[in-house]
Amino acid sequence: MKFYKSFILFIIINFSALAIGTWLMNDGPRSEWYINLNQAPWSPPGWVFGIAWSSVMLLFSAFMTYLVQVDRSKNVLILFSVQFVLNVFWNYLFFNQHLIILGLLNILFLTFLMFYFLVTYKHKLKNKRFFVLPYCIWLIVATSLNLYIALYN
Repeated sequence: MKFYKSFILFIIINFSALAIGTWLMNDGPRSEWYINLNQAPWSPPGWVFGIAWSSVMLLFSAFMTYLVQVDRSKNVLILFSVQFVLNVFWNYLFFNQHLIILGLLNILFLTFLMFYFLVTYKHKLKNKRFFVLPYCIWLIVATSLNLYIALYN
């Protein structure tokens, strides 16, 4: 039962990050500014982002649930909080303020942080650490999209 309570809590927190990020991006992907940018040829259709982020956050919630079961240290909670802020703040930087380079730096930090989770907790979580791998992979894709926009606009 303890697993499910923690899992539900992380789902609520992680999906709150998605909701706050969506709110902070204003019109975001539907804005004239974004539509008129030179975008990467590998940019997925808009609906993919919702499915990808929802899947990533469900799996990341499982990862965090397993992690706090074996490591309730302050460090884990700080890293999780930094992830939350970086995740939310990218939307504001990129879509709301059109700060492409700062957005890129933000998402690079977030990507490194997620790989840090993957590598650092491998001994404590064993194969359960792979619940964070989709987040890492999705961030590589998202970073490449941000980088392309930074380079070609």
